[in-house]
Amino acid sequence: MATMSPESSWRAWYSAARPRTLTATLAPLALAGVMAIDHGVFDAPVFALALVGALLLQVATNLINEYADWRRGTDRYKQAGQGMTIKQGVLPARQVRAGALLSLGAGVLAGLLLLLREGPDLLASPLLWIGAGGVLVAITYTAGPLPLSRLGLGELAAGIFMGPLMVLGAWYVQARCLSWQVLLASLPLALMVAAILHANNLRDMEADRAVGKRTLAVRFGWRAARAEYLLLVSGSYVLLLLLAATGDIPWPALLALLTLPEALRLQRQALATTDVSLLHGVQGGTARLHGRFGGALALGWLLAALAGAGSAPLPPTLCM
Repeated sequence: MATMSPESSWRAWYSAARPRTLTATLAPLALAGVMAIDHGVFDAPVFALALVGALLLQVATNLINEYADWRRGTDRYKQAGQGMTIKQGVLPARQVRAGALLSLGAGVLAGLLLLLREGPDLLASPLLWIGAGGVLVAITYTAGPLPLSRLGLGELAAGIFMGPLMVLGAWYVQARCLSWQVLLASLPLALMVAAILHANNLRDMEADRAVGKRTLAVRFGWRAARAEYLLLVSGSYVLLLLLAATGDIPWPALLALLTLPEALRLQRQALATTDVSLLHGVQGGTARLHGRFGGALALGWLLAALAGAGSAPLPPTLCM
């Protein structure tokens, strides 16, 4: 492979890192940060470290995905998609593997720095188990003898770890306590991030079937896969309304409903085509929708907090 210029190399790594997907980390961390502001426990340096660590783990996941798909030949029949820098000869496999290990190690280091604050109760800390689970999912999503994505568990893993557990982890490092409100507030984002993964699998259905990758879309076919996409996206808005009605999120957080027309457009597109290039647009659009939905949810909550219309303060006895 010819030596690339610094600019070309930067662009290659930028593509391999799949920056468009990083809203899957930014949105839940923003929500956790806003809830911490609302409850008066926001800690800027700690939040920044948690954000950097979470972003590094997601970049590591993307690079591991890139390398593992190349090793297994999973990307052999793909016509569209992010990354694919190894398949296209942009980056050598060994460099992508090294980048994955470096990103993973840096993300783990950030987590360890946060864990040092736990003192002698380290093994009992929720942060330890949340972080360990996140690292495990980052590695086993596409790598290892039984990758989650090949077992049809990709959407479930993403929904859990990039929804409730990511929000809870970022909240915990600031508040030093767990909260049911935080867990419930994360659920709309959990469904929406699962929708990103499912849109990816919907686009890659035929390519995945050809190499024996048994995603949910491959297992159940077009009709069920489209229904799942509709359910995940629509469910995010239904949960948002229910949480506002029960008082678990402040009413201004319904600002996220402004993204509903975009969601309906993407759902119509997903129902109307099997064309890979058009479904690639649906996948990218779902990632953007997740970012805008999560951003609007966090912004609405922040406005409520600044106006004094946010949540009631947590009882001090709940926090360590």
